[in-house]
Amino acid sequence: MRHTLSALVENKFGVLARVSGMFSGRGFNIDSLNVAPTHDPALSRITTIVRGDDETLDQITKQLRKLINVVEVSDFSAGQAVERELILVKVRADGQSRSEILQICDIFRAKIINVAKDNVIIEITGDDSKTSAFIDLLSQFGIIDLARTGKLALSR
Repeated sequence: MRHTLSALVENKFGVLARVSGMFSGRGFNIDSLNVAPTHDPALSRITTIVRGDDETLDQITKQLRKLINVVEVSDFSAGQAVERELILVKVRADGQSRSEILQICDIFRAKIINVAKDNVIIEITGDDSKTSAFIDLLSQFGIIDLARTGKLALSR
């Protein structure tokens, strides 16, 4: 089962290393990790996606709360948070396929942010189902490269 954890931490040197070290030191795998400062420059938010049962999640949460510089830890169950991810994808686009790619982008409210002779770079933001469906449709054209931010989440 996938769990979304959000940790509010002090924005200090080494905090991310301690948090990620806690996961690896105890054998927990991280599916997604995103870190950025909050509106308060003294704090950062670490959003982590992990897999495991409820007992594993409980262990992770307790261990995170023990770490120095961790202010708050939240586990977001389904529906408790708004979750989004940003994806940049470079797709092959010749003269014949460009119009079809543009139509797909319109349907998914994606933006073309760079156009080259034989490819385009597209930006899309959304939840898992939207981004997965978008990537599946684009794969027929040939995905050259792809970069993801990892999931971000805020409680409702």
